[in-house]
Amino acid sequence: MPTNETAMLPIREVSRMTGVNAVTLRAWERRYGLIKPHRTPKGHRLYSDRHLAQIQSILTWLERGVAVSQVKELLERPNQTRVAVDSPWQQAQQNLLNALLAFDPDRLEQIYNQTAAQYPVRTLCTQLLEPLLQQLEQRWQGQFGSQLEQVFAHTWLRSKLATRLYHNNCHSQGPRLVLASLSDQHCEPGLWLLALLLSNEGYHINLLEWEVPASELGLICEHNQAKALIMFSSQALPAVQLRRQLPKLSDHHVTPLFMAGPAAIIHDEELIGLGIQPLADLPSRAHSRLLTWLQEAV
Repeated sequence: MPTNETAMLPIREVSRMTGVNAVTLRAWERRYGLIKPHRTPKGHRLYSDRHLAQIQSILTWLERGVAVSQVKELLERPNQTRVAVDSPWQQAQQNLLNALLAFDPDRLEQIYNQTAAQYPVRTLCTQLLEPLLQQLEQRWQGQFGSQLEQVFAHTWLRSKLATRLYHNNCHSQGPRLVLASLSDQHCEPGLWLLALLLSNEGYHINLLEWEVPASELGLICEHNQAKALIMFSSQALPAVQLRRQLPKLSDHHVTPLFMAGPAAIIHDEELIGLGIQPLADLPSRAHSRLLTWLQEAV
């Protein structure tokens, strides 16, 4: 172990800085030999700047769809530009889809937990959950049994993400964000994914899942001293929201306002005119754009 311990970071700080939770960092170390942190006499892990750089390199490969089991070889051969790699995500999507269509919660838990332990939240979102949800949306267009499948899938996904969000909030001392649905849908999976991504960055999330008048959302922002209000809808917004409620919200409250989900694309010009910043349709893209703004606003 190096003598200059002041330059070393504990695992909780590395997790905060990189967005990779401690469980995943330990799995990378034990199962794949990717990161080998220093240890204190009591066995606590300590990470150097070199380890942080390695983690960023790992994340880059994972975002390209490379299986975590193949990353070590790629890192050891940085100058080899053409390496045959197999993406695990198509099979993971199919396995999760099969479990959903079989209404098998135990199998869902097994597949999801195994994958979530190996990959950071953002990779899990971009490579597994977002593509799977897009595939399901296409499947649910008028097919017999689609409503039952949708309720089962959304109920399971909501329970998983809500549990993680609650856990993150219990440990978060970060700025507060309010996320609110403007949709009449019973569940907006994209809203939950966006909440999870932001929560993983250390923000404390207040999530309003059911539709409320947009003009009233400023109340919770004021009471919570929210850094931003992010509204979400997978549908076109009704006229009453665009012409009455959102203008009232924008005129009477100073909290920065954002719109995510397909509504951000559908109404981008109207939203900009109201002083509401449209983000993106996909949660991962909305997360990236919002994160840029939040970091610049510090």
